[in-house]
Amino acid sequence: MASLAAANAEFGFDLFREMDSNQGNENVFFSSLSILTALALVRLGARGDGAHQIDKPGLQSQLHRVLSDINSSHKDYELSIATGLFAEQVFDIHKNYIKCAEKLYNAKVARADFTNDIEDTTYKINKWIENETHGKIRKVFSDSSISSSAVMVLVNAVYFKGKWESAFTKSETVKCRFRSPQCSGKAVAMMHQERRFNLSAVQDPPMQVLQLRYNGGISMYVLLPEEDVSQIEKKLSFRNLMNWTNPRKMTSQYVEVFLPQFKIEKNYEMKRYLQALGLKDIFEESKADLSGIASGGRLYISKLMHKSYIEVSEDGTEATAATENNIVEKQLPESTVFRVDHPFMFVIRKNDIILFIGKVSCP
Repeated sequence: MASLAAANAEFGFDLFREMDSNQGNENVFFSSLSILTALALVRLGARGDGAHQIDKPGLQSQLHRVLSDINSSHKDYELSIATGLFAEQVFDIHKNYIKCAEKLYNAKVARADFTNDIEDTTYKINKWIENETHGKIRKVFSDSSISSSAVMVLVNAVYFKGKWESAFTKSETVKCRFRSPQCSGKAVAMMHQERRFNLSAVQDPPMQVLQLRYNGGISMYVLLPEEDVSQIEKKLSFRNLMNWTNPRKMTSQYVEVFLPQFKIEKNYEMKRYLQALGLKDIFEESKADLSGIASGGRLYISKLMHKSYIEVSEDGTEATAATENNIVEKQLPESTVFRVDHPFMFVIRKNDIILFIGKVSCP
């Protein structure tokens, strides 16, 4: 049985390369796990070639377990994944499908009036997402983004706010230049702290990899290239990532970390990216067979939206750094400098499962 961790990572990296080449040099941030969940929801009701294009045998049950785990241990971080499937009301959605979608993927499946009342329908879908993400994600759909000829709309939104295990102190944040053609020497708020972190130096591609832990067993791995971030992009694979972040390769050492604050909010229309990866039939009226979802006509996906939001700041944690740490840190041995002042990549992971993939070209 294929491992969900590997399949999710490979899917995510393929998607990242597709999105990045289409986006030029913008910031990128998305959750491959969340998009896989939306596709698993479609797979429940897909038949024929469309089902085979999505298929990754054995992953659905693993996905259910991972989502339950993520959603149950919420004391230490906020992570909301909202997935909704809305079909034009002429279709009769199978009750069994609605039940399975909710039970397996915590997804909402409902009929909607795209034909006669697109404004109200758009408002209701946006409102539902806002409620599901505790007000953090608003207006996934602008007033004109859903067409009145839409047949089925799939929406997937994800929000993450973690608390750093080792907080950055606000008074240590300084303004620094960020070297990037996208920023042209813009001064950014650079958070700073000096303490023990897991760090590794990778030769191919030449980069440093830093582990920043959140509470709750989640970590951000910052992949900082010596020069060009595209060198990392070319080498991205599950195997390489596991190798770069292998605990035996990363050493706990004193590191002086300079990390920019950043906030990325992205709204992706996923259809063309997924089609480029071979998922074509579910989007085409003449080829889609989604008869397991509803009866009453030819159902296909008119739109698949993914919206993601992350904010990285000092109070990723309430300042919980104990005073004694601050005293110890005044007599530090030699420390390695990890200065994130040029474009970098990051992944956020819980155990081996990648929750998010991101690239910061300009904070």
